[in-house]
Amino acid sequence: MSEPLAERLRPRTLDDYIGQRHLVGEGAVLRKMIDAGRISSFILWGPPGVGKTTLAQIIANRLKTPFYTLSAVTSGVKDVRDVIEKAQKGRFFNEASPILFIDEIHRFSKSQQDSLLGAVEKGIVTLIGATTENPSFEVIRPLLSRCQLYVLKSLEKDDLLQLLHRAVTTDVILRERKIELKETSALLRYSGGDARKLLNILELVVEAESGDVMITDELVVSRLQQNPLAYDKDGEMHYDIISAFIKSIRGSDPDAALYWMARMIEGGEDPQFIARRLVISASEDIGLANPNALLLANAAFDTVMKIGWPEGRIALAEAAVYLATSPKSNSAYLGIDEALAVVRETGNQPVPLHLRNAPTKLMKDLGYSDGYKYPHDYAGHFVAQQYLPDALMAKRFWRGQHNPTEEKLYQRMVNYWGARYKEIEN
Repeated sequence: MSEPLAERLRPRTLDDYIGQRHLVGEGAVLRKMIDAGRISSFILWGPPGVGKTTLAQIIANRLKTPFYTLSAVTSGVKDVRDVIEKAQKGRFFNEASPILFIDEIHRFSKSQQDSLLGAVEKGIVTLIGATTENPSFEVIRPLLSRCQLYVLKSLEKDDLLQLLHRAVTTDVILRERKIELKETSALLRYSGGDARKLLNILELVVEAESGDVMITDELVVSRLQQNPLAYDKDGEMHYDIISAFIKSIRGSDPDAALYWMARMIEGGEDPQFIARRLVISASEDIGLANPNALLLANAAFDTVMKIGWPEGRIALAEAAVYLATSPKSNSAYLGIDEALAVVRETGNQPVPLHLRNAPTKLMKDLGYSDGYKYPHDYAGHFVAQQYLPDALMAKRFWRGQHNPTEEKLYQRMVNYWGARYKEIEN
């Protein structure tokens, strides 16, 4: 039995690698490291089928260094230690460190990740991790701090078309068949930017035909016989359904929110994934209009962690309904993004002298903390003074929105700061 098409077409060199030009294109950060012959530990974060495993293998081949692979699903702490021991014994002086590739590193337990720390820190192995989940949630901070993080993107339309053309013209099996790519919309749509899925669909369609093959959208749809209730935790529908779930909460539709949550639960979605999205939604979409939303979302997350499944679904449903029926505000979200934009534009503005810490006599002599007014010494625990850098004294980042909670906060700021807030009232 021959290898699957996706495996037969797996690139062996960077020149054959499709996509991710921001990382491996000429002059890009990973390309420079690879060309220099030395790489540091890093984690590749991106959706399925965008080339994470392939890129790790290409790097190992290019650097001519031993390559060890562990799957977080099947490997334990003992397996990690065994690989580290092999890497340590097999390494010669001045050689590049062996590469340890861990697929689905987000599934590694804390103890498994702890067992990697020493080897990564001492350079016994160069770690390349791959994950479809945000590493800041799933990878322990000490390990994350020792690794660069590179984000891989879903393949663009041109990348996928290039891959299709390569498949029908260069693959040892497909090139023996006369294959015409008359229509490609269905192939691209069902692949969802996933190269492996795209090639699997192409192979399925071609194998179902005899003789010459003309690829049309109708042919692809009929061969796939797509089940509308299917839920692929690692594919396009995964991202579409979580998007519909979040947008239903944002749009204040609790019925739709419960429906999309049910779709995820029935499809076997990770409860923690759902819980994390609820916490994000509480901050991003409800925000200061109902600060209790964040507390409830966090409580739902804790409940899922404590009681597990299936009872955890009740806490998630409670949080989803509460968030969907809450008033909405994104003022904090907009405020921090505007502040970040100003920081990136204006750089490191000096802290006003009266706000600086003065733990030494020299600092006091230089005027640090001189003139600072302690708000609790004043009526109402407030006194007007400058808190922003000189160049940004007139800037506003937070703008209260029209809901009962923020109206009160806004009016308090007007009472405190007067014209600074009133001057931009609508």
